[in-house]
Amino acid sequence: MPQQRFSRQPDVSGKLRVSFEFFPPKTDAMEARLWETVKRLEPLSPSFVSVTYGAGGSTRERTARTVKRILEETQLTPAAHMTCVDASREDVDQVVGEFVDMGVKRFVALRGDPSAGVGAAYRPHPDGYANGAELVGAMKRQGDLDISVSAYPEKHPESPDFATDIDMLKRKVDNGATRAITQFFFDNDLYERYVERARRAGIYVPIVPGVLPIHNFTQVANFAGRCGASIPGWLAERFAGLEDEPQIHALVASAVAAEQVLDLMERGIDDFHFYTMNRADLVYAVCHMIGIRPRSGTTVEQPAAA
Repeated sequence: MPQQRFSRQPDVSGKLRVSFEFFPPKTDAMEARLWETVKRLEPLSPSFVSVTYGAGGSTRERTARTVKRILEETQLTPAAHMTCVDASREDVDQVVGEFVDMGVKRFVALRGDPSAGVGAAYRPHPDGYANGAELVGAMKRQGDLDISVSAYPEKHPESPDFATDIDMLKRKVDNGATRAITQFFFDNDLYERYVERARRAGIYVPIVPGVLPIHNFTQVANFAGRCGASIPGWLAERFAGLEDEPQIHALVASAVAAEQVLDLMERGIDDFHFYTMNRADLVYAVCHMIGIRPRSGTTVEQPAAA
């Protein structure tokens, strides 16, 4: 049976905050879908939206272009991802400076995955920052920046134990991180235990749960296995047999994500980061169910006809 339960929405009266994550498009068609998603979610007034940055800077130009367009064409506040994989300190500092000159004050600082992909051994650039903590410290030296960092309720796959994992988070916070955003998870007890560990270690910044609405269960399960996130048996059972039922899959996915968020709200959480996968509908549906609605007087962009 699932650990989360669907229940009456608590009265939060405007206390809720959400943020959304996008990735830079690789093709014209993907760019069109991204901007459809951005305009669809903009009326929900997220506290910020983040744009990912590929391993080794592989999406550097596309990330910068996407962030610039968000700044110029929307009312949203963008946060640019930064990594230190396959890059020298000088290169990283230059990119951060370019974003700051563009008007970006929010960042998500991550060590990043090796260019070879999730699961490959990480080797710092010989002239680069060794980890996320060093990266945060370097970024803070460029100004009063708002920097989010990553956190792992089931610990980072490369961490030998939770003590090592929590120590790295504390080093990032001590170097100036403003908040932590978690890897996605599906068991809220894991998140709660992780936050308790962090608080006992003297980490008091917000630890925002990262929520991943499941657009494709098979893909999510495969990815989760590579990055150390567990798939509860009850969750697999929810999606069993829906591989060729996209509409039913979407309905189940929105219900599952809403259950998770509502349960976290009952536990006192009021800040959520949604991994959108550049798709709006599931995130929009979950936000609607938890009480995040367009501001009065705003126009909601409707998705283009298929």
